[in-house]
Amino acid sequence: MNARGDFTVGSQRKRGFRLGIYVFKDAEIVDFTAPHGVFSVARRFDPELEVFLVSDAMRPVQAQAGFTLLPNYSFADRPAMDAFLIPGGAGTRQEMWNVRLHEFIGTLPAHCLLTSVCTGSWVYGHMGLLDGIPATNRKEGDRIESSHLGKLPIDRLAEIAPACRISNARVVDAGRIVTAGGIASGMELGFHLLRRAGYDDAFIRDVARCMEYGAAYELYAHDIEYAPNPVPCFAH
Repeated sequence: MNARGDFTVGSQRKRGFRLGIYVFKDAEIVDFTAPHGVFSVARRFDPELEVFLVSDAMRPVQAQAGFTLLPNYSFADRPAMDAFLIPGGAGTRQEMWNVRLHEFIGTLPAHCLLTSVCTGSWVYGHMGLLDGIPATNRKEGDRIESSHLGKLPIDRLAEIAPACRISNARVVDAGRIVTAGGIASGMELGFHLLRRAGYDDAFIRDVARCMEYGAAYELYAHDIEYAPNPVPCFAH
């Protein structure tokens, strides 16, 4: 870990860092478009950055509210990536049981970060990957989740992964596994992945400034919990 608390190798930057975002039926739109947008703007400053969509198969995927996507890769393509992101949404209730997804995650190399936004961490929890480490999830519920008929997503994570240490931080970095809290926290996860790729604070602040997100970036920049004994992520 360096002076900033990052698990990068000193200030060395990973050239051509590639983020693969998993999309599936009923994925929450902001969960995946926010980090995708961060990388899209960051490419204006470093075109070597890459971000793309991965799905179970090469066919259109309908996310929440009828938002339809065409993935760039399928599981069968085995695209090379430095980070894999699972967004949340109503569809995560099925994805927790998606054996093909679990097998795909299992084939990813040890240096590939496993990341999530919101209820995407349920998948890792169900797979047992959060046992013994901190992770987070959405803390604010919708009307049903906040009523006696439902349960807050972060409390559901505690049920799914009882051996996980539940955190209220906006982003939790446990080494290889990085989780982000609520729907809009994909912005902070996107910035943090740039940090993990070795980009300095000046670069990230410049991206946030260009997005007119500077004030919010400063507000959340320190709402990150680092695990004291992180799951290893091998150096690039």
